[in-house]
Amino acid sequence: MRTATRADIPAIRELILLSVAGLQAETYSAEQRAGAMGTVYGTDEQMIADRTYFVIERVAKIIACGGWSWRRTAFGGDGGIAKDDTPLDPAVEPARIRAFFIHPEFARQGLGTQILEECEQCARAMGFRAMQMTSTLAGIPFYLRHGYAEREKLELPLANGVTLPVVRMEKAL
Repeated sequence: MRTATRADIPAIRELILLSVAGLQAETYSAEQRAGAMGTVYGTDEQMIADRTYFVIERVAKIIACGGWSWRRTAFGGDGGIAKDDTPLDPAVEPARIRAFFIHPEFARQGLGTQILEECEQCARAMGFRAMQMTSTLAGIPFYLRHGYAEREKLELPLANGVTLPVVRMEKAL
């Protein structure tokens, strides 16, 4: 595992497409997945600049990515529907878990856990007392296994007219 760089962005975008197509087909329609690309699902260059986004490589290929943020944006990439780079207050606000994507061939091998544990450790070191994320339906079981609790069900409106059901989840550190 290493910190992502701007040079990784094309590979991360490719991984997002593969991950969404392979791991979310059972929970979201093709129309929902397509509508979420670039808005709900995408790369956030601010996280890369902040050095809070991580990748895992095997044979010089990025097979997993994910990160955390000390900024208000809860999900999405640079073209996201909820982009807000204002800093959070670690004393009273939770840090954000963001943009976890695993290559389908490497799913359920502990890669997401590795990244999640690194994110939580980094956020704790910066004084955050809690973590929050907007989870896809496919991600809920993973986050529940790691101590997160469901807080709020949301329907995110997408540009193509459909909505994407997601769940806001939280965990105390």
